[in-house]
Amino acid sequence: MQSNMKKQGKGPLISLVFIALLILGRSYYFQPDVDQGEKAPDLVAELLNGDAFDLQQLKGRYVLVDFWGSWCAPCRRENPSLVNLFRKFKGQSFKNASGFDIVSVAIDKDEAALKYAIRKDGLSWPYHVFDEATSLRFFNGPISNVWGINEVPQKFLISPEGTIALTNPSVDELDSFLNTHVSN
Repeated sequence: MQSNMKKQGKGPLISLVFIALLILGRSYYFQPDVDQGEKAPDLVAELLNGDAFDLQQLKGRYVLVDFWGSWCAPCRRENPSLVNLFRKFKGQSFKNASGFDIVSVAIDKDEAALKYAIRKDGLSWPYHVFDEATSLRFFNGPISNVWGINEVPQKFLISPEGTIALTNPSVDELDSFLNTHVSN
């Protein structure tokens, strides 16, 4: 009888260990390939308006690179807060930077749906990149691959020097960080 109880007690323990490993593995998988303090990867693309874009042209500014999708409900819910953040800081002077910009990198399959979402959500900044997904996996576009994006939303605040200042910060964390760097 005691031997039978020992066997029954191992089942839930094994299940808990399996679930913990699954959660840790998933968390590790969804971490981007770039982290705080590292040099920001290249981001050279064509903007939705047809202009050429290179992240290097914004060096000297704080730049939020926001990976999102028109199909992503959490991204769309966050967009009004990003619009407010942009309005608040776009004309500010900073102690160590010449300004603040947002670069939206949309991981999407449908450019028309993307353009509609940009208009509907009022994303008024000029830098919108379409990282076209070509499979059901979604995160196989050239920019997503370079940055190691496996889920959205993902955000990176780039310092004026071109390094990652914050990895996946909340809008409140961004607001707080930028507020501490505004020149008085």
